[in-house]
Amino acid sequence: MSGHSKWHNIQKRKNAQDAKKGKVFMRHAKDIYTAAKEGGGDITTNASLRLVVDKAKADNMPNDNIDRAIKKATGTLDGANFEEITYEGYGPGGVAVIVHILTDNKNRTAAEIRHAFKKNDGNLGESGCVSFMFDRKGYIVIENEEGKIDEDEITLEAIEAGAEDIVVSDGSYEIVTTPEDFEGVRDHISDLYPISDAEVTLIPQTYSSLPEADEEKMMNLIDTLEDNEDVQDIHHNLEIS
Repeated sequence: MSGHSKWHNIQKRKNAQDAKKGKVFMRHAKDIYTAAKEGGGDITTNASLRLVVDKAKADNMPNDNIDRAIKKATGTLDGANFEEITYEGYGPGGVAVIVHILTDNKNRTAAEIRHAFKKNDGNLGESGCVSFMFDRKGYIVIENEEGKIDEDEITLEAIEAGAEDIVVSDGSYEIVTTPEDFEGVRDHISDLYPISDAEVTLIPQTYSSLPEADEEKMMNLIDTLEDNEDVQDIHHNLEIS
């Protein structure tokens, strides 16, 4: 059991802000679009699509919205043609930042992302300038706020299922896998425990701490990026105080 808590350091804050801003359905629609575009619109054969649809339904996204996103991706409904773009750069104090975009107007989005970085003492870099500082991993979270899940039991189950690591933090267990083992571990664990979050994501190899003034600027950068409807995901290695 090792590592920092990505769940408490990043994800809960991100989820809370997404909910506050009322952009949950828009984000889900873009995730569904991407998964269906890459693997087809049938959830029985496209595991990635099934996962994002399950997330959308968990947030009470209407079935009509889900179907519309799938139809756009598969060309059975007229709509915008979205393009995936990844930006890499540095926040204040040299914090590594990766931003995943899904946009129908890359010129507009590029200008907005560049402005967000510049406004908050950051700067965009070349492709690959910070991605080497992150590992692509499967990431599964099980809430345990009431303390009913036995640590030894879930650790044994996770390791036997093929997990690389399990991190115990306040009120949750965080299971880390290779991308290849993610689905198998997720399916095994979901049969035993309620999963709060499951995704293949980028996890920092190391974390950076900042003085209070720079941390505030970094949080402002994150807020500004999250306000952009074209932003799908933000990865950074700031250790939030």
